[in-house]
This record gives sequence, structure tokens and C-alpha cells, in this order.
Amino acid sequence: MRFLALPSLLLALPAVAAEPAASMSSTGMGTQMTKLLLGLLLVIGLIFLLAWLLRRMQQLNPRSNQAIKLISSHALGPRERLVLVQVGSEQVLLGLSAGRITPLHVLEEPVHLPDAEPANPEFAQRLMELLGRDHKDKP
Repeated sequence: MRFLALPSLLLALPAVAAEPAASMSSTGMGTQMTKLLLGLLLVIGLIFLLAWLLRRMQQLNPRSNQAIKLISSHALGPRERLVLVQVGSEQVLLGLSAGRITPLHVLEEPVHLPDAEPANPEFAQRLMELLGRDHKDKP
């Protein structure tokens, strides 16, 4: 008798076990998704907060008060460049390479760079003409 009841018991067991799991999975899945979303929003908010704080901290310590200022830079190759640096009242021309910084020359007379000049009006005019032509050519 026990052997006859065992197969019917085994067939009924998965149906009984699946019923609470199905109802629990829908509510449990919703709860888990909500927790996951809230955690993700918290992390993203923390990233934005830290970025904002970093910008505020950099504004409190302005770079203009530094003893070393970069005056100009010119790339010579993919890893080599010339850099003109002002230290106090002296200007030093440095050569930068992959693993080396070499002082090339100490300038006796400081280089004064002119303020940024406005863009060439001829270039701006030519660009506008080209952009206008592109829009006219299209139907």
C-alpha cells in the first residue's frame, strides 16, 4: 500500500511546491528589482555628489597661486614635446620624452605671449559659405 501511494505523492509534491514559489517569486522578484534600482540610483547619486564636491574643492584652491605655470607646449612627436614653464620670475624650456624631463634652456628674457586673437574672419566667412551651400544643395 505504501508503494502505491508513493507515486501519487511524488506527482502531487511538485505542484504543491511550485504554488508558493510562483506567488513568492512574483512578489520577491518585484522587491528585488526595487532594491536593485534604489541601490543603483544611490550609487549614481553618490558619483554625481563626489564629482560636484571635487569641482568645489578645486575652485577653493585656485591654480593661479602655484609657483610653476605652464606658458606654452609644442608636440614634437607622439611622446616628445617642448614645454615652456615659468618658475617664479624665470622661464625654463624643458624637453619631455617618454621617461625623461630635460632642462634645455633658461631664458634670460621672459617670453610674453599675446592674448588670444579672434578667429580669422575670412575663415569664418568661408565656413559659413560652405555650410550655406550644403543646405542649398539638399532638397
